[in-house]
Amino acid sequence: MSISSIPPLAGAGQGAPAASPASGNNALGKLDYSAFLRLLVAQLKNQDPTKPMDSTQYMSQLASYANVEQNIRANDKLDQVLLAVQAAHADNLAGKTVTSADGSISGKVTGYEIMNDGLVLILENGGRLPFDPGLTVQAP
Repeated sequence: MSISSIPPLAGAGQGAPAASPASGNNALGKLDYSAFLRLLVAQLKNQDPTKPMDSTQYMSQLASYANVEQNIRANDKLDQVLLAVQAAHADNLAGKTVTSADGSISGKVTGYEIMNDGLVLILENGGRLPFDPGLTVQAP
């Protein structure tokens, strides 16, 4: 029987999302591109005609928003990749006995479930164990 420890994965246990992106939980995620354009048009309509805003400022705002939107999408894709790597690793744990880092939960892995806050291992004894760094794995 061999005993090993699961190496920490980057971002493991930090609330990896399920199938839907997590960006909807923050203020930037709630604004989409059309909302930004509506705000921009409202700003144009309500500006003082005697002191119009410089068009370069509008372009700068538009470019800034486009960068933020691209970063949000890239983070969502990275979260999906991390979840896929965790799922593949959890798949390899089927039939093996795992113990939590603090030793309070232990059991034989029968499967896993993808939750909004990350991956959860399902144990033969009915227990559930979050897939976090520091799990100890015993081969059967």
